[in-house]
Amino acid sequence: MSVLHDHAGVLDRRVRVQGRPIDSYPALPPEAVRGSVRRVTVVGEEVLHQPCQEVTEFRTPALHRLIDDMFLTMHVADGAGLAANQVGIDLRLFVYDCRDEDGVRHVGHLINPVLDEPDPARRRLIEDTEGCLSVPGARMDLPRTDHAVARGFDKDGNALVIQGTGYFARCLQHETDHLNGHLYLDRLSTRDRKDALRQMAARREQVFAERAAKAAQLGH
Repeated sequence: MSVLHDHAGVLDRRVRVQGRPIDSYPALPPEAVRGSVRRVTVVGEEVLHQPCQEVTEFRTPALHRLIDDMFLTMHVADGAGLAANQVGIDLRLFVYDCRDEDGVRHVGHLINPVLDEPDPARRRLIEDTEGCLSVPGARMDLPRTDHAVARGFDKDGNALVIQGTGYFARCLQHETDHLNGHLYLDRLSTRDRKDALRQMAARREQVFAERAAKAAQLGH
């Protein structure tokens, strides 16, 4: 999921990491500092259009390295979230760094996520602009529920429950869609999908150049 981060400062004092509130957090998460940039897959590649496999092994160096790499890749691409199949890995895992409707920053990862079904009596759809790092340069309006609850695990196998409102709720829904083999394009009308693909065709090279420049600034 794409969005320009607004936490440009060194420390953020309204933040929840893995669902837990903490006093402050650096703008560039420690995972990103440890990570390497990976190539972001693009709409049309098979790995994006099929359900991902569940993670069955936790606490492995490969899993920890993947999470670190995904954080840096997301940061370089100015993303709010990134799913494993967006770096070509067929696993149910996503990372996020996104603000909610109250301006609280949420940072973390979630493995084998499942979204709770929203209560029909309280379900409220909000239309907002949405983008995707795998559809570079395109942004379209899309309705999503304004509250989301995702259940899964961390990299050590500990159970997690992550709740989001506003744009962070949108992020949780967007990234879980990815792991089910769906892009936000699949939720658009035929006309809007064609519009998004036209936007991508016109802007993708500029987006790729911006990502490369940011990676170079970070020494990658």
